[in-house]
Amino acid sequence: MIRDLDVTSSLKKDSVLPPMRFKPVDYRNKNMKGIPERFLFECAIKLSMKPLTSATAAVLYHRFFRETDESEYDPYMIASSCLYLAGKIKDDPVKIRDVINVAHSTINRGAQPLELGDEYWSMRDTIVQAELFITRILKFDLTTVHPHKYMLHYMKSLQDWFGVKEWNSLPVAKAAASFLQDFHHSSKILDHKPDHIAVCCLALAFQAYGVQVPLTDEVDEVTTWYNIFCSDLTHEKHWEIMEEIVEIYNTEAEIDEDED
Repeated sequence: MIRDLDVTSSLKKDSVLPPMRFKPVDYRNKNMKGIPERFLFECAIKLSMKPLTSATAAVLYHRFFRETDESEYDPYMIASSCLYLAGKIKDDPVKIRDVINVAHSTINRGAQPLELGDEYWSMRDTIVQAELFITRILKFDLTTVHPHKYMLHYMKSLQDWFGVKEWNSLPVAKAAASFLQDFHHSSKILDHKPDHIAVCCLALAFQAYGVQVPLTDEVDEVTTWYNIFCSDLTHEKHWEIMEEIVEIYNTEAEIDEDED
């Protein structure tokens, strides 16, 4: 298992991903993995969606492709439909025309908004039909238990643990929130309990900035600070989740290299 997790450089990146040209996804090429997810989050930013809404859209997207053959569906249209559906679920609605124009301009860099013609209506019908299809594939179970609420609870406890002044001087909270949002680029987020994910994002932030939780010993693998929050989180599972989060940044680097 990897123990030296170098993620500090990733934290220095701008929160808005650099523009790239989205192209048809060849799933036989491993470097194409992750591109539709980047598209989804770029569109969510342009649509001014709340973090929980974009996270919900990503979870719907990953759940859909867990149930289907990814080579049979256009991932960009599924992502667009998941954004539209997530807006309804989280009471953060967006107009379907905005979803269409943002998706169209993101795929076709520099393109003007679509006129109310055949292409627009075709794209609109596809998104609406895909929304219903996604709902059926997921057996009408659109509930998502997000790690965010656990993270907020843990942050409040850690703030009391560190002391308000010291906690507020640390970049841990912002980094952990970024790790959590970025982990939604990977379908592996479906494989773990939300409370485990939340605490591992915090642990990774501590690792990245070399911060030790007061009155704890990192060498002691039997009793660690995170077991106070998650008594069933083993040391091995803790490192497994953190390594999967870091792998997101390795995938992003591969995508950028391929784009260049």
